[in-house]
Amino acid sequence: MKKMLGCLHAHYSNIEYIEQAFQSIEKVELVHFVDPGLIQQVSKRTEGLAFKVKEQLEWMESCNMDAILITCTNYIALLEKEQLELSIPIMKIDEPFFETVCEEKQPQTILFTNSETVKGTMNRLQQYALLHDKTITTKIIIIDNTFELIIQGKKDIYNKIIIQTLHDVAGEQQYISVAQLSIVEAARQFEKETALTITHPLKSLVKFVMRSIE
Repeated sequence: MKKMLGCLHAHYSNIEYIEQAFQSIEKVELVHFVDPGLIQQVSKRTEGLAFKVKEQLEWMESCNMDAILITCTNYIALLEKEQLELSIPIMKIDEPFFETVCEEKQPQTILFTNSETVKGTMNRLQQYALLHDKTITTKIIIIDNTFELIIQGKKDIYNKIIIQTLHDVAGEQQYISVAQLSIVEAARQFEKETALTITHPLKSLVKFVMRSIE
């Protein structure tokens, strides 16, 4: 019998990445829940967003999900402020990503396009490293004025800008990570063009999810 995995997204563009990642996994059926309004509310510093996310998770649990995967780093950061009491596993997409990042002992660069996710993601990364007794040296690069392109559906332009940035960064830094799902497609294209490896949230996600569900 298939496991029902509820995926909580802040934008519809994330659905295809998760579908591709699990396309060969017959044991799991994906059910997608999306609220693009949250990104706008985060940028406005709206109060009570953590409680809103908690309500969404409780709603997903009531829909007979076996587990929940949160794909938005804004959601994940907000949940740090709320106490959850759900009876099903809740997985955060950045946790297997953090594990991979923390395995690298050399200095590394982490790319973002959404400045609103940087503080929450990096705080959680440092907490993860501390908890697992890891020492990491990271440099953050925010590709300004690009995230709105993916929201507007201008994916080709978005990917082109990211790929160019990766080429620029690769000349200076050997170890590069991209922290957002929306950057994964460009990272994969860059890997094909250069044979360099870019760490991203999907690389170890499926094993992490299946381990938690089973």
